[in-house]
Amino acid sequence: MKQGIKLSFLVLHMGVQLYANNEDHLCKQSLKCSMVHIYEETPPEVSTIGEMFTQGIFYGRLRLNSFAYKWDTEIDKVRKDHAIAAIGGSLIYKSAYYHGFAFSGGLYTTEARGSLTQDESYLYKAGKDTFSRYDRYRDGTRGITTLAEGYLEYRYHDINVKAGRQIFESFLTKSNDTKMIPNTFEGVTFNKHSLFHTDLKIAYLTKQKLRDHADFHHVLAFGDSKENLYDFYSQNDDSAMHKGLTTSKLEAQGIEDRLIVFEGINRSIENLTLHANYTAVPELIASAMVQADYHIHTAGWAVIPGVRYMQQFDEGAGAIGGANLKGLTSGYKNKESLDSALFGARVDVVNDGFKLRFAYTDVADKGDIVAPWRGFPTGGFTRAMGQYNWYANTKSYMMQLDYAFESIPDFKVISRFAVQDFDDKKIGVQADSTVFTLDLAKRFNEDRLYVKTRYAHVMGDSGTVSSSSLTKLNPSYDEIRVEINYLF
Repeated sequence: MKQGIKLSFLVLHMGVQLYANNEDHLCKQSLKCSMVHIYEETPPEVSTIGEMFTQGIFYGRLRLNSFAYKWDTEIDKVRKDHAIAAIGGSLIYKSAYYHGFAFSGGLYTTEARGSLTQDESYLYKAGKDTFSRYDRYRDGTRGITTLAEGYLEYRYHDINVKAGRQIFESFLTKSNDTKMIPNTFEGVTFNKHSLFHTDLKIAYLTKQKLRDHADFHHVLAFGDSKENLYDFYSQNDDSAMHKGLTTSKLEAQGIEDRLIVFEGINRSIENLTLHANYTAVPELIASAMVQADYHIHTAGWAVIPGVRYMQQFDEGAGAIGGANLKGLTSGYKNKESLDSALFGARVDVVNDGFKLRFAYTDVADKGDIVAPWRGFPTGGFTRAMGQYNWYANTKSYMMQLDYAFESIPDFKVISRFAVQDFDDKKIGVQADSTVFTLDLAKRFNEDRLYVKTRYAHVMGDSGTVSSSSLTKLNPSYDEIRVEINYLF
């Protein structure tokens, strides 16, 4: 095309989030099933600096998301039914490679309109990631425009190094691009493909930008500035953030929160995938995870059992913030310890466009799991849409059915049924619930256009009384989402 700049398509994979170690049969058939950015065409290696620019590629997307959320019981100033819609998109530029060096930038934007007033913006559940609550309260801004990606890159054979703002996918760090703007990080990352049959990832991340933020912020610190009325929305205010790890407490102890990740995926044994991850914020928290998935093939079917074990090590965070993510430690055995563990087991039965999954997870009766980086500890096992089921002493059971219709090309259905058994004694966790979700996704026009609808129905207990003699809120609600993406 003109001046040698070519347009290509950024493939935005749809559906259930699948970790890299789970070589799902449905994904092998169609690489459209995870929420990771995959570039169908990448820029070439060139011989001059000028060609780095002229042989670069733009990737564009237009996007519409809408959400409706209805509580079983509304509560004044706590819960209110709502609807919200947003329109936006992204423009990503990747330069060509000159002696292995390149650069990339990604500009994202979203503009939202909803049924709640500015003062009620904290009540949004569905769709709260379509705008910045911090900016909305400060000056009434209804959207976000941000340079979420901007990095220098070097590649040599199967080695890739990036420095700057970027997406980094690992066990606990994800782009989680299900709404308008992905979750990204600032830092340095290293990727090595096939080192002794092992894919290796290393990252040192200094900042994070959640999906509902315009600016980069702390990776593990909750804002609490007394001078800024809305500061608790300015730092890591993710739903899974430990609210007791505040900026003032960390500054008082001289702790600079930095995220370190080591991850390896090994496939040296036929049909066996081994996945190991170590994620740490020094002086605060660390975790180690190992997972094994084994593929058994017979008569056109595949049976894939898998197990996951995660150990969390408290390196000082518990003494600062307590055992519960909200600071509500009633019912916890050791109120100042975040030592914990998680066990998960699953089995997939797969044949062509059909997949049936049975899964179970069990969190130790110790501290809550800390994971506010949009990678979910129970993801790929028992996490259903919008659910956080990695609090202490939580047992979850899930059945998932996926089906890609042969009679309707590029149409896929994903349904989940989950039972979540939380600890009734702990005031800091929700009441038990049963969850049903249904996803319908259809691609058109050679994958340039896709439409996706998601529905969730949550049935919660209404009379759960904690050890503090307080009745927990009924978590029942209905939610529906509609998403339209056009890639150019």
